[in-house]
Formats: sequence, structure tokens, C-alpha cells
Amino acid sequence: MGERAELHTGDRVSWVTPQGRTRGEVTDIRTTDFTFAGQRFTASSEDPTFIVASEKSGSEAAHKRKALRKIPD
Repeated sequence: MGERAELHTGDRVSWVTPQGRTRGEVTDIRTTDFTFAGQRFTASSEDPTFIVASEKSGSEAAHKRKALRKIPD
């Protein structure tokens, strides 16, 4: 399918959790290294990390682009 679509804050996405696939929203895009939930993440403008919030629980998680699927509008 070619290159993945660019993601923006507010986009709806899905990702895999230990409980199965879940859905949520991109709440932030990090382009510099950071710590989140006790873990260190590497990020850059070429390889950002996305903070996503679950629609079901409201919990936030950090993921690279390859782990996220954009949900069409």
C-alpha cells in the first residue's frame, strides 16, 4: 500500500494492546526525546512518537507511527 498517511493531532487511530486492537485519538506528537510513563522514548521530526488516548479508558500511550493505523474520516 505505499507510504502511510501522515498523522496529526486529533486524528482517530487504532493500535494493538495486550487486550486486542483498540481505538483512540492522537493527542500529541513528540519530535524530541522524552520520558513518558516511566519509559524513555527517542523521537525526531523524521521519526516522531505519537501520544494517543484510548476512547474506551482514556488512558494514554506512546507509539511510533508503524504501530498506528489511521481510521478514515
